[in-house]
Amino acid sequence: MLTIAKILTQLAYPLTLCLVLVPLGLALRGVRWRRLGAAGIVLGLGVLLVFSLPEVSFRLRAGLERQFQPREAAAYPSADAILVLGGGIEGARSPWRDMPNLAAAADRVWFGARLYHAGRAPRVILSGGKFDDDAALQREAPAMAAFIEDLGVPASALLLEQNSRNTWENAIESRRLMQEHGIERVLLVTSALHMRRALAIFRQLDIAVIPAPTDFEAAPPSGPVVLRWLPDAEALFGSSRALKEYLGDFAYRLRGWTAEAQEGRG
Repeated sequence: MLTIAKILTQLAYPLTLCLVLVPLGLALRGVRWRRLGAAGIVLGLGVLLVFSLPEVSFRLRAGLERQFQPREAAAYPSADAILVLGGGIEGARSPWRDMPNLAAAADRVWFGARLYHAGRAPRVILSGGKFDDDAALQREAPAMAAFIEDLGVPASALLLEQNSRNTWENAIESRRLMQEHGIERVLLVTSALHMRRALAIFRQLDIAVIPAPTDFEAAPPSGPVVLRWLPDAEALFGSSRALKEYLGDFAYRLRGWTAEAQEGRG
């Protein structure tokens, strides 16, 4: 099911839709379904164009992030632990790479370290496994541990959850770890883009969480106004990530995995 979900998500991305619809449209025109074929071509190129516009990309991401506000680590209340969700670090992959690879969302680990140093909690839970059974790929939690230890958080303060493969499993496995260690309330750290869905899942499971979003990225496009309406590869990437969250939120609601997350905004 996880593989199927991943494939369906990939198919919904603007670039993938374009690469499917345009060849399909050309094929339909070749068998004399000219109008239907032309519609497929126009739709495919139109989707790619619209989601490549910086203004569209900004609005999609802002719609997810705007219910949360960035705060200094010291401004958060105390909790039993800081729970950092994976998704920002790729584990080492032997024999080609001997160290973890930091992605854009590695801010999650950095902010988790800042919360710890601000005295917000005595423990840090790092939650993240890996999607498949690739023996050459390190699980994410140990990779995050290597990074956060370099940021001054001692290994004795860390609890690693290494079995989860998506946000739902992050919550399930983290709850089990919390129960084992008598942890009742956590500061939930993830990217602001991902926080709405993550918060809804944890609340659905009756886990006491305080949202501590980081990795804010939805800033209005700068520069000449005309540039906001010209296609940009980075904007397409941002749109695709936002669409992943909207689709994930919809799918999780259908499965009953999320609770309403509008209350208690950060």
